[in-house]
Amino acid sequence: MAKPAPSSAKPLSVLLSDVFSDAYARQGFAARELVTRWTEIIGPDLSAHCEPLKMQWPRPVEGQPQEAATLVLRVEGPMALEIQHASDVILERVNRFFGWSAVGRLALRQGPLSRRPRPRLPPAPDAGEVERIARTLSSVDDDELRAALARLGASIKRN
Repeated sequence: MAKPAPSSAKPLSVLLSDVFSDAYARQGFAARELVTRWTEIIGPDLSAHCEPLKMQWPRPVEGQPQEAATLVLRVEGPMALEIQHASDVILERVNRFFGWSAVGRLALRQGPLSRRPRPRLPPAPDAGEVERIARTLSSVDDDELRAALARLGASIKRN
């Protein structure tokens, strides 16, 4: 009787790579990194108020060099003027990311951003409660493990 071949788990990003690549390509993005690394590219202050929607490439004219694309950004309504004033900075950072002058101008579309705010980290457990729980863990010899268990216990009791 033949053994079944061992199956290895593949990361979800590998399995969905082609799906995402096609979706980004339809929006004019040659690479999805502009969308996925948006905060790294333009910085957290600007990325908190805008996000890339698509890149519009002009039709190539035979015998002419390719013109730069227009990057369409979704911007929160009140911040549109600020983003417009920072357009030179955004263009510089995006083109530096690409390594060439891929984007020549920005077009802004006002609307709510699709990203959800990151959840806030819970506050640290009360130090007195951690100490009280640590005293009950005298049977644990490892100091670091005892401290970690005490913090975990205090966090569980808080919730």
